[in-house]
Amino acid sequence: MILCANPLAQYLVRKKEIDDAVARVLQSGYYILGPETKAFEREFAGYTGVRHGIGAGSGTEALHLAIASCGVGTGDEVITTAHTAVATVSAIVSAGAVPVFADIEPDFYTIDPAKIESLITSKTKAIVPVHIYGQPADMDAIMAIARKRGLKVIEDCAQAHGSGYKDRKAGSFGDAACFSFYPTKNLGAAGDGGMVLTNDPAIAEKAGLMREYGWKERYVSFMHGWNSRLDEIQAAVLRVKLKYLDADNALRRKAAAVYDRELSSLPVTLPRERPGSYHVFHLYVVRTPKRNMLMESLKKIGIMPLIHYPVPVHLQPAYKQSAPLPATETAAGEILSLPMYPEITDAQITAVCGAVKKFFNGEL
Repeated sequence: MILCANPLAQYLVRKKEIDDAVARVLQSGYYILGPETKAFEREFAGYTGVRHGIGAGSGTEALHLAIASCGVGTGDEVITTAHTAVATVSAIVSAGAVPVFADIEPDFYTIDPAKIESLITSKTKAIVPVHIYGQPADMDAIMAIARKRGLKVIEDCAQAHGSGYKDRKAGSFGDAACFSFYPTKNLGAAGDGGMVLTNDPAIAEKAGLMREYGWKERYVSFMHGWNSRLDEIQAAVLRVKLKYLDADNALRRKAAAVYDRELSSLPVTLPRERPGSYHVFHLYVVRTPKRNMLMESLKKIGIMPLIHYPVPVHLQPAYKQSAPLPATETAAGEILSLPMYPEITDAQITAVCGAVKKFFNGEL
């Protein structure tokens, strides 16, 4: 079987280092917000090129913390994309705000800056661009709109660890940025985890307080907060993996190049890399109107693609909105994520591509 993502493969490659890191934490007796978390916050912020890192319990919670720390609250509007994991919108609503959906750029699947400005009202407080599939959004255009209109920008970098835009890392542009360390991410933990990054010391202080009940001193809350802490074991695992992130992303790009070469003659739309960007291929997403038939045919022979995402958020019952998003809705009916992870072999990619070729030749 060829899985769409395979975090076990990465653990096996780094097994000795990861096992040693976990044992170090267990033997230390310090399991929550200790030296491993502090070190990882510092190291990941430095890697991304920002001053402050605040570990959180998940990527969703990192978004919630960042949105609230930017002063967004009840009744405020936040412009984002419906072509995203529902976590993006869940975090906006959890902060008391109202999501307003802009359509995407069809070539890159990220929020279309040209669709943002018409959505801004007196209630708009922030924009949340999503760097989906490992590709940064058009941050020059988004930041120009935000600065002109006095809006906060909170980058959703859950799929974009190590990606770049014009010689800067994703996560270094906005007022704050949020990362997920879910096990299948480019930088994945052995469980849940997340982080808020920011250059603003006030946002960093507020996020740091809110992640632990608003405590400045133990058991005394100085502001409303909740429990969203990155634990020491996850931080230790992530410190090991961070050392290899650039090399792993290079392997993803190498795998994407093999896919590109093998699939170029077929009637599928291949991923495009935005000029000036460094795509890290969290997912390798193709498009075809025959998506559902192709997916079922691949599954029958043990190749397990996925759809990211089958139902746009604005069409889901919990967050339904009536305004049409044609580029988003068309993409949702055609996209398919083929197997992609650093350890995937050329032979496995060749097997996937061979099966796709057979499907389009009527042989599968």
